[in-house]
Amino acid sequence: MSQHTVASFDSDLKVLDSMIGDMGDSARRALSDSTKALISRDLVLAQHVIAADRAIDVLQHDIEERAVQTIARRQPMAVDLREIVSAMRIANDLERVGDLAKNVAKRVVAIGDQRSPVTLAAGLESLSLRVGEQLGTVLNAYRNRDAAAAMAVWEADGAIDVLFTSLFRELLTYMMEDPRSIGYCTHLLFCAKNLERVGDHATNIAETAHFVITGQVIAMERPKADESIAIDTAMRSPRAS
Repeated sequence: MSQHTVASFDSDLKVLDSMIGDMGDSARRALSDSTKALISRDLVLAQHVIAADRAIDVLQHDIEERAVQTIARRQPMAVDLREIVSAMRIANDLERVGDLAKNVAKRVVAIGDQRSPVTLAAGLESLSLRVGEQLGTVLNAYRNRDAAAAMAVWEADGAIDVLFTSLFRELLTYMMEDPRSIGYCTHLLFCAKNLERVGDHATNIAETAHFVITGQVIAMERPKADESIAIDTAMRSPRAS
């Protein structure tokens, strides 16, 4: 980050970066804990994730408030304004990651003590680990202003879609073979979709980070897997609170 004539402006930007880091840590922890709760059927942990989402919402509000105050005080232009606006955009994506983790935790509560096919749970864990890695990598790229690392996350979005599509097919096959599992597997389908959406938000952050660093918008189409588009349309539902 370049030095400014007014040292306090540099301090403002560093505070925003630090707040984004804290919010990113909270969102990643929520993602990890919700997956652990799903795999181990830990209702206490699931309830903790649901309750902790409020703290992530507060962090987003604090970042937006700090950013608006900084704009009002400093009246930044060009790259400085880009830094501040981008912090707000990333905070919005992280808030959605927290919501998606909370959605998974709510499914854990809804599933209760229903029978769990171990192989399907393992697939969900693999998907969660992959999107968690992507989220961690892109947050590091933003913090270090590493355009190449941000671009690598953006380019990997299609691979997450492939994992999701494979899991989606496996769940459908299981439901067709054992109709008694339809209720349980439907919950897992929505858990899988929530995890895939976390990957989309990591890709959003990658685009924002790339713009912050280079000043250029990524002009190419996102590398989405074709089948994931049809699945996304079929499963699209109103935003959860």
